[in-house]
Amino acid sequence: MTDITNAVTVNTPSRIDLLALSIKRERLAAGLSLTELAKRAGVAKSTLSQLEAGIGNPSIETLWALAMAMGLQVTRFFEQPQQTLRVIRANEGMTAYAETANYAATLLADCPAGVQRDIYRLKVQPGEVRLSQPHPSGTIEHVVLCSGSAHIGPASGPVLLNAGDYISYLANVPHMFEALEADTTAVMVIEHS
Repeated sequence: MTDITNAVTVNTPSRIDLLALSIKRERLAAGLSLTELAKRAGVAKSTLSQLEAGIGNPSIETLWALAMAMGLQVTRFFEQPQQTLRVIRANEGMTAYAETANYAATLLADCPAGVQRDIYRLKVQPGEVRLSQPHPSGTIEHVVLCSGSAHIGPASGPVLLNAGDYISYLANVPHMFEALEADTTAVMVIEHS
């Protein structure tokens, strides 16, 4: 079983650095200057400049204003290259906070264009491992473990997850779900292209 908490960490850009790169990438793709985008979004040019430099932590409202000014879904700022396995622990992930309410939204996965999703609520007991056969190519499973603990993911290397953790994996290989505690619950989203 793979336990990500013991995995070697590779130097990767911070979440703010990734967000900064995404904002700049989308601004340039839209052919907009800093001044023009700031004006369209109703944010200060200095604020936008700082965001693109990886300084600061933008609110949901600021990100929304920038996305709308470029005609994008706000999730475009959080897109990362497709990975075959992604694990986000309960206290991790790209989180944006509201300016005026006690509200935080952590993006776990955005939906690519032309993709369909099925959503399931799971309740699983310890004992027999649920081994699933491969789904068609391009199928991705996303699981948020709500309670309990479980080994989840590709049968060749499932990951230990605890309540609040998230995992996504390509489901075109044998994959499994093994509950380790009674009444383990999860939300699973199956993405089909």
